[in-house]
Amino acid sequence: MPFSSLASALDVELRPDKPALLHVDPLDDAPTWAAEYRAALRAQVTEHGALVVRGLGLRDIDQVEAVFARLAGDLMTEREAFAPREAHRPGLYASTTWPANQPMCMHHELSYPLQVPGLMLFACLTAPEQGGATAVADAEQILTALPTGLTERFEREGWVLTRTYNDEIGASLAESFGTDDRAEIERYCRANAIDCTWRPDGTLRTEQRRNAVVRHPLTGRRCWFNQIAFLNEWTLAPEVREYLVEVYGADGLPFNTRYGDGGPIGEDVVQLINSTYEAHTRREPWQAGDLLLVDNIRTAHSREAFTGERQVLVGMAEPLRPAEDCPAPEASER
Repeated sequence: MPFSSLASALDVELRPDKPALLHVDPLDDAPTWAAEYRAALRAQVTEHGALVVRGLGLRDIDQVEAVFARLAGDLMTEREAFAPREAHRPGLYASTTWPANQPMCMHHELSYPLQVPGLMLFACLTAPEQGGATAVADAEQILTALPTGLTERFEREGWVLTRTYNDEIGASLAESFGTDDRAEIERYCRANAIDCTWRPDGTLRTEQRRNAVVRHPLTGRRCWFNQIAFLNEWTLAPEVREYLVEVYGADGLPFNTRYGDGGPIGEDVVQLINSTYEAHTRREPWQAGDLLLVDNIRTAHSREAFTGERQVLVGMAEPLRPAEDCPAPEASER
């Protein structure tokens, strides 16, 4: 059945400036419900890019793990993480460790490995007192809204991510690569088109070039898909950036992004990308028990600053390689 027909099987509320929302009656068995409606839920995510499901009453890790499994099957193991996060079960993580008073700007999860998650699953066990929404933005709209000259350059050249691993900032080697063995890390880098260099002090510097615009694997539509702004030095709070540059040097930052030809990306470009995201942001405050499904190619997501305790579990699923799994332009435009 076409996904548009499946999507109509659920009565979803569509609201300006908010993600699609599905209210369900209180359930005794959320995993069984998720299995029954999996196809319709996935169709809604394809239709709208993201879907909040409210009423499931998700309460604990076991229940969330079961719901995620019914909806997505096997969850992905995170590789090349930029920041540490706690793993509750294989493929089931706590949200990324990040200061509560600092927002995480819009990004597509793990847009820089060769294999990326096609689907993101979020479950809220404890809602914050204020803020803390996992907001979303449509990648097709962002691509259209950004200046054509800028997007054409990124589409032509791609973007470069540089990382310098250290023991103080960001994910460690073991957290990113699943090992701290040099030979294994080098093998991983060779297999995943990553240039790596061991510095005299023992730290690792990596560089990888990736596509900035990809085609959606189902719709064939072009999407702005990257972490160009999120991982750029100019997105950091000024005092944080100044501290990191002073300690590690401009070429030793834990992460930074460049144009595909290696040229620096100016502060004005990063601010433009982030302001464009903000203009197209849709947000729905978390309620305890909520489920959020996000098409990771079609939709960027963020985490807003918050107060109080916030417990959100994360799963990544449906791995794909955008350069290989997305339809060719001539096929998608027929």
